[in-house]
Amino acid sequence: MRYKLLSKFLIGIMLASVGALAQTPAAPATALAFEVASIKPAGPLDPMKIQSGQMRIGMKVDKALVDIGAMTLTELVCVAFKVKPHQVAGPAWLTVDRFNVKAKMPDGSNEEQVPEMLQALLIERFKLTFHKDTKEGSVYALIVAKGGHKMKDAVPETAPPPVDDKNTMTVGQGKDQVKISGDPQRGNVVVRGGGTGTMRMAMGEKGMKMEASAVKMEVLVEMLGRFVDRPVVDQTDLKGEFQVTLELSMEDLMNVARAAGMAVPPGGPGGRGGGGGGEPGRAAPAENIGDPGGGSIFQSVQQLGLKLDPRKAPIDRIVIDHVEKTPTEN
Repeated sequence: MRYKLLSKFLIGIMLASVGALAQTPAAPATALAFEVASIKPAGPLDPMKIQSGQMRIGMKVDKALVDIGAMTLTELVCVAFKVKPHQVAGPAWLTVDRFNVKAKMPDGSNEEQVPEMLQALLIERFKLTFHKDTKEGSVYALIVAKGGHKMKDAVPETAPPPVDDKNTMTVGQGKDQVKISGDPQRGNVVVRGGGTGTMRMAMGEKGMKMEASAVKMEVLVEMLGRFVDRPVVDQTDLKGEFQVTLELSMEDLMNVARAAGMAVPPGGPGGRGGGGGGEPGRAAPAENIGDPGGGSIFQSVQQLGLKLDPRKAPIDRIVIDHVEKTPTEN
């Protein structure tokens, strides 16, 4: 697999994660449904199609039009119910098949009401039934290590860095808007917004370096959760925003790619010769990701004066009782 292609794919996955961090829509007051909606199979993630722009991952809302690209049913449920993947309990195939959804919102509705309309769509077209519960599960508690944290406080930017609009992609609207500039194919991207201030992502043959100028702990735990095999919860009691640098190994990035459904061959970049662990769409097991003494994301967190501590905690869940693999026709 070519390095440039891999670089663009991995940065695309990370940017999809960053864009989702800022999306915290309020609960709508009345029941709503899309005016019209089309659901089609997207097929497995294809790096060549992603590079050429033929395949897009994630959700985009443009006025009344909702365009969802290559998302699994688990990811659709996460958007619809405003939960994280670890809070969705159901059959393993929910994380495999991907769908493209194009829909039109009714007059008078807004972007904050999309989750409720997506719930109605899943119930109607996939015959989704579910219930909610709370179950104790394994988590990583993000805590301050002995000696205190080593992060610097965020410094307010007196003037935003200049942006080349010709080479900038804008995602979202209002306070959730994210601007992405740079050259993903060469592995260098600058992200503004998304709860990270100004974040610079630079990728090399050994991994990626992410430098964010203003990160709250609630955003940091979401970022870290992309690289480990269980949810991350904030138990630092740290308030405010901080400058954060994460150095990610190629193995960390490969695990993100595997979890996203990308076919990474055993022994490939970031592999350990035995291939990625776990079922498709789920993070690799802990032994394939790293440990506090073995480098990887755990060591990067330690450099911040923090620690990922394995614990048990109650987890609120959406439990899927029934869902069809194929939606009813458009």
